[in-house]
Amino acid sequence: MYNELLKIGPVTLHGYGLMIGIGIFVCFSMADRRAKKLGLDPDVIFNVGFISVIFGFISSKLFFLMLSLPDIIRNGGFWKALSGNGFIVYGGLTGGVITAIIYLRIKKIPFLPYFDLAAPSMVVAQAIGRLGCFLAGCCYGRETDSRFGIMFQNSSSAPNGVNLIPTQLISSFGDFVIMFVLLWYAKKKPKAGRVGALYIILYAVGRFFVEMLRNDYRGALGVLSTSQLISILMLIPGIWLFVGAKSKE
Repeated sequence: MYNELLKIGPVTLHGYGLMIGIGIFVCFSMADRRAKKLGLDPDVIFNVGFISVIFGFISSKLFFLMLSLPDIIRNGGFWKALSGNGFIVYGGLTGGVITAIIYLRIKKIPFLPYFDLAAPSMVVAQAIGRLGCFLAGCCYGRETDSRFGIMFQNSSSAPNGVNLIPTQLISSFGDFVIMFVLLWYAKKKPKAGRVGALYIILYAVGRFFVEMLRNDYRGALGVLSTSQLISILMLIPGIWLFVGAKSKE
């Protein structure tokens, strides 16, 4: 909606990038504060978080390029796709989690306690990041006659002058709700892995239904969007981890 917040000469401050940056900062700050309360090492959080963010961004962009490959082949524009705002959240989550698992295994540090710690922080970063999507106009919704719709005027991603379902704001609100649910559940001191598992389950279910409201191209397999298919696949390890979580020592 207002992606170019500030422009000084050749330098432009984009709302999308700003919200991503704020989300990462809040994520790290929140995890660091909770780590100290839970007796976990804040240095581990910083180290694993830092490399997970890097590889998460890389995998998020790779997922986007793979999803956009048919369009790139038809119309070109590889460098535009590579340097643009396009990212796939599920790609970032996959790359980040795999990186964290590998790093912690190398350091011989248990994964589940830190995954439980990181889950509320990860989802709040996603919530703030979706506000960046709103500013940029990406991940836009279907046309609607509802008075709660939004109309973009200067977006390079969403159709301008059309009343649309505010899927970005719906996603952001849902992610904030998930954060509060996870923080509430964590206070009950559940079995190791269950907070992280609940994050996977709630996010996958929420994302599946929000996808029904979106109208931007994001790939499809039959009647399901790519993200809906991934959401279904995510439920399997999420439920398995929740049910099979071992008691904390």
